[in-house]
Amino acid sequence: MRPWLIAAVLVILRATGPMAQEAVAEFKSDTGAPTTQLLVRSTTDIEILAPLLQAFVTATPTIHLQYEQWGSNALYDDSLAACERGAAPADVVFSSGVHQMVDLVNRACAHPYRSAATEALPVSRRWRDEIWGITQEPAVIIYNTALVPEDEAPVSRFALLDLMRQPESAFTGKIATYDVEASGLGFLFAFMDSLEATTFGSLLEGFSRLQAVATCCSAEIIDGVAEGRYLIAYNVLGSYVDARPRRDVGVILPRDYTLFLSRTYMIPKQAVHKREAALLLEFLLSPQGQTMLAEVNLFQRIDRDARPLSDSARRAIPIDPKLLVAMDRHRRQLFVEQWRTTFATER
Repeated sequence: MRPWLIAAVLVILRATGPMAQEAVAEFKSDTGAPTTQLLVRSTTDIEILAPLLQAFVTATPTIHLQYEQWGSNALYDDSLAACERGAAPADVVFSSGVHQMVDLVNRACAHPYRSAATEALPVSRRWRDEIWGITQEPAVIIYNTALVPEDEAPVSRFALLDLMRQPESAFTGKIATYDVEASGLGFLFAFMDSLEATTFGSLLEGFSRLQAVATCCSAEIIDGVAEGRYLIAYNVLGSYVDARPRRDVGVILPRDYTLFLSRTYMIPKQAVHKREAALLLEFLLSPQGQTMLAEVNLFQRIDRDARPLSDSARRAIPIDPKLLVAMDRHRRQLFVEQWRTTFATER
């Protein structure tokens, strides 16, 4: 067993019944007596963040940290309920559903905080001193290297379209991506594509014709490619591919453009322990925290793809009011209906 699992007194409880969280873990120092229980609700897998959280409580032994892992849609609903309807709040909300977090800030659900560390962040990774982008992770194409020759692997969306247009394609039923209804992250990536890419409509047509699979979760997609159930997966969060290294999984940063996501950190205005929440934020932004984030692959790694990515092809998803368009109910409904048609999703 990994040492930090023991030190963290890690308890993972798979959710059953009405519980919305997917798993729970507790972290405390093995020295001192904790006086504050800090509740963190996050979309990030516990196993990925565990070393950082244990380092934080070791450095701050007065804090006993309870970590709850949620899906992005459920976390948004929970955070909104705490903000507007008096449900029990978290002390920290940390999510890959960046558009949802921007919406929460816009609804006055966040507590402001400012420090030298937050002001040092690029403007694209902070908004109104109430939300901060902590990570930098690419959306990638992955493929099964044992079944797809390297010279056939699509290095761009244009190449993916050419591959899907081949007659009697071997990729029928073998391409996967996120389901935009089940995954807030998947919706964000697809919606950004609809704004960025002239190829978006053609991609949807190709997905429909080749009976592509839309599914909820990074782990299922990555495992499916590794096992050969899928040959290619589109718009997969690269950090999760790094966190689950597989021998037969190749990674491509699309050369036409690659989206980069920064997971966002918010201190809810109803948080009980705002000071301690700010201490965790400072730790994540500190040199130690940033180094540890890179070690668990939550910062970009572009060296794994032999084909260099130009500066102009790097497209950060900005943390700003532009993302509120993705939360417009009417526009979202139209987008989801188009998605259902593409993937023939039964609801």
